[in-house]
This record gives sequence, structure tokens and C-alpha cells, in this order.
Amino acid sequence: MLSRIAESLFWIGRYVERSDGTARILDVHLQLLLEDPWIDEDTACRSLLSVMGSDVDPDHALTRADVLSILAVDRSHPASIAYSLGAARENARRAREVVSTELWEVLNTTRARMPRKVAPEKVHEFFGWVRERSALAVGIVESSTSRDEAYSFFTLGRSLERADMTARLLATRSLTEASGPSWTTILRSVGAYEAYLRTYRGVPSAKNAAEFLLLDRLFPRSILFAVSRAEKCLRDIEPRSDRAGIGDQALRQLGQIRSELEYRPIADILDDLQRHMDAVQLATSATSEAVRQRYFPTNAAPSWVAEKT
Repeated sequence: MLSRIAESLFWIGRYVERSDGTARILDVHLQLLLEDPWIDEDTACRSLLSVMGSDVDPDHALTRADVLSILAVDRSHPASIAYSLGAARENARRAREVVSTELWEVLNTTRARMPRKVAPEKVHEFFGWVRERSALAVGIVESSTSRDEAYSFFTLGRSLERADMTARLLATRSLTEASGPSWTTILRSVGAYEAYLRTYRGVPSAKNAAEFLLLDRLFPRSILFAVSRAEKCLRDIEPRSDRAGIGDQALRQLGQIRSELEYRPIADILDDLQRHMDAVQLATSATSEAVRQRYFPTNAAPSWVAEKT
């Protein structure tokens, strides 16, 4: 497969997953700000933007509308939903020879229908629309793409981004422990609440909910599931030929973070959740860079941070 095509498929997967994950995080936190009058809106908005990797003017008081503008509809901000959907469409255009017509039409239509402004009463409906369009794009790939290198690069990108976004969502739990989202809210935001109830058969506790979203081997949005799936994609792309150890840097990064999560007691992770989730984000970033250098080294990796001019 051409390096250019592989890179585009990898980033289509990442950007589609990023738009879905960002919509879920924003939906939870903007609704929380609306319902809880005791939360300091400026502090909560700054913390959320920090978790999402966005810097803001320290002298400007932030509101829900500012967060929505920056992370949802700003077409020039690398962490926004609008930017991600536009970038997914652009990468699909670059790889039209392997991207199916159905997937192209979904991404093209989604980008064209992306609003430039969302009314306050339509915010939840907008996030639902983003999730549905992302699910439609992923469903087309899952149902109509041969399990070849094209599928592996797309799924590799999705898996890395999903691990990163789940880590960011869990990191938001420690923003303001007293008034932050409950574990029930976090589970619902990723569609995990009913799966959690079937697994643990009880009201979500911090230990069980965190364990489910971090370490469950069967739930597709857990960090461990996403990291394991990314490892499988890398092995499918290039089967191992090493006689000793792991020579591939991307596989080494994923193996290290998987082992760190699997073998560390969940209580230790909860005691310093922010640090461990930062470690997951750093590992996915390092893996993405290793994949870029190994398979498509000619271009700089797209970034969550806008370039300085």
C-alpha cells in the first residue's frame, strides 16, 4: 500500500473517533454546568479546555458558550469537532482510490452539514448528531471493508484515538472531585452504563467504574480493549520477525502502557488518576509518532495544537 494512502486511512480513523469522543465529553460537561449552579463556570471551563489540550486567554472569563465555540464549531481549532470532521473528509479525498463511495458520501455530507453555530437549546441534539454520523462512518467500514491493510490502518487510528479520548474523559473526573461528573454520568456518556450493570450488577462505584473503563477486555471503549486492538492491527500490518524482544517502537509503547495498566492495582490508579491518564495520552501520542516514522515518514503528523505564526 502507498504510504500516502495508509496515512490518510490512519487519520480518517483518528479524526472520526476524535469527533465522536469530543462530542461525548462536551455533552457530559456542558450539561453538568447547566444543571449544577454551584459549579464555578470559569474554572470548570478552563479545566475542561486544559484536558482537551487547548490554551485560552487567562484574562478572559470563560462560559459554556466559549467552550462550545472553541471545541465544537471552530473550523480552525485542531481539537474541535468541526476541524476533525473537515480533516476526515480531506483525508478521504486524498485516498479516494481506496475509500468506498459510501464512506466518502457520509464524510462529505457530514462536513457539508456541520453548522457554524449551535443554539443553546440544540446543544444536546447536535452532539447526538455528531455521534450518529461518526457511528455511520465506522459502520460502513466495519460492514463493507476487506480485512486487509486498509482496514488495519483505519482501525489502528481509531483504536489509538479511542484510548486517548477515554483517558481524557476519565481525566475530567478529577477536575473538581466534589462537583465533577459522577461515575454514572461518565459511564452513560460512552454508552457503557448498561454493559457495566450487566457486568457488575450494582450501582457504579469509583473502583468498579474505573476498572470497567480502564481494564475490561470485552467492552470496546475501555482503554485496555483499544490498546490491545491497536497492537493486533500493528501485527496484522507487519507480522513479527524479531527473534528476541519487540523491535517495533510502536508495539513497544503500546505493550508498556498495557502492562502498566494491567498489573497495577486499580486503587493505585484511582489515587492518582490524572497522572495515569496523562501517561496513556503520552503513550498514544508516542505510538502515533512511531507509526508515522515507520510507515509514512514524509509528512509532519497532524497536531491538536495550532501552529504558531
